[in-house]
Amino acid sequence: MPSIEYADIRTAAERVHGHVRPVTVAPADPGTLPYELHYALELMQHTGSFKARGAQNFLLAHREAGTLPTAGVTIASGGNAGLACAWAARRQNVTATVFVPTTAPKVKVDKLVALGADVRLVGSEYAEALAACEDFATTTGALASHAYDHPLIAAGAGTLLDEIHARVPDLDTVVVAVGGGGLLNGVAVAARHHGIRTVAVEPEGSRALDAALRAGHPVDVTVRSVAADSLGARRASAAAVETARHDDVRGVLVGDAAIVRARRALWDDRRLAVEHAAATALAALAPQDDGTDAPSGYRPARGEKVCVVLCGANTDPGDLTGEPEAR
Repeated sequence: MPSIEYADIRTAAERVHGHVRPVTVAPADPGTLPYELHYALELMQHTGSFKARGAQNFLLAHREAGTLPTAGVTIASGGNAGLACAWAARRQNVTATVFVPTTAPKVKVDKLVALGADVRLVGSEYAEALAACEDFATTTGALASHAYDHPLIAAGAGTLLDEIHARVPDLDTVVVAVGGGGLLNGVAVAARHHGIRTVAVEPEGSRALDAALRAGHPVDVTVRSVAADSLGARRASAAAVETARHDDVRGVLVGDAAIVRARRALWDDRRLAVEHAAATALAALAPQDDGTDAPSGYRPARGEKVCVVLCGANTDPGDLTGEPEAR
């Protein structure tokens, strides 16, 4: 994926204005922490995740260019990108064919069907669904979108950071969960423009970015995490890896048990029902005592202003009180 610049994010912001919901930023309880914590409630976005931003930017850009084919659009997704694509496609009156792994949560598959998408269940993980999607695009002429590895998708995601900055103009640090890296790429480019640090958080069992940074280039990894339905990319995008090499981006890993605890805490303390990907970002601020080889998360300095992006809410809330602790 070609690298994006801040100008691409500004263009995306103008394009999607009025098509996406402005993010709500809520402060955590003041005085309870040695640093200042805010939550970016992107779980309230259309289709329940930040992915709506990139999907709208992608399809609106193609509509402007006259390059939306009659065969419609197709995408492979663990769920959230597919939901956003189907929603945006319906607004553009084009067909969306969405390839998802058989392991995708039923709540996401049901929503895809409700949005009018042609849903194809293929394979047990994202990479297999992606291969089927690419073959479909080749044989039908459908416009191939991508869950994260496209400059229009990343630039759309980056519009989130500008909105956060407008609400907390003296922000020091933004914390985001990472799967394939589309959100990280867009947010980190915009954050860099404003002088804000980015903390990129991956599950210890789904660490495509960490592996790429260690290898010096994107590599395939084994995916096994409670957050794999959203953060289960086998390989990070090259653009995200390049962005993460900057000194103003710090990568950390968190264990599944910490993710589960953070998700439960958001429900118990704030009645926020988030998916495990959203809890992954928050888990970076909690002590890591999972017995894994994960680093100790991110420790803000006293007085530091931090915003955690709660990126999605496409989850079954029925397991919030009965979910067993991950091992």
